[in-house]
Amino acid sequence: MKILVVEDEILIQKSLQIFLQKRGAIVDVSSSGKKAIEMIKANKYDRVVCDLMLQDITGFDVIEEAKSKYTLEQISDLFVIITAYSSQQVLDKADRYNCKVLNKPFENMEKALNTMMCQRPMNE
Repeated sequence: MKILVVEDEILIQKSLQIFLQKRGAIVDVSSSGKKAIEMIKANKYDRVVCDLMLQDITGFDVIEEAKSKYTLEQISDLFVIITAYSSQQVLDKADRYNCKVLNKPFENMEKALNTMMCQRPMNE
């Protein structure tokens, strides 16, 4: 499984990378939403774990750009949004993409990692 972690907090980014690699995933990382968009367009990922509030753009902006490559159904399987700012507005918007939302800090790390890894892989 190949996962892209888009997170501008380096400690969280590196921690997720290590945890996911220990579970057998190949993990690419990006601190920038704009760089992540380039990576999504250039590579095939089974999952994109994307922070909502990045320094350059939002996780939803990344999803919007991904729509040039993927259908809405594929996006719902591909993206997991992570956020410390889980308002009803955020949940409603995530619901439009039908993607999972995980709140930071993760209450249960094992469950969070399962969510990041266990949605069904992308169909080509």
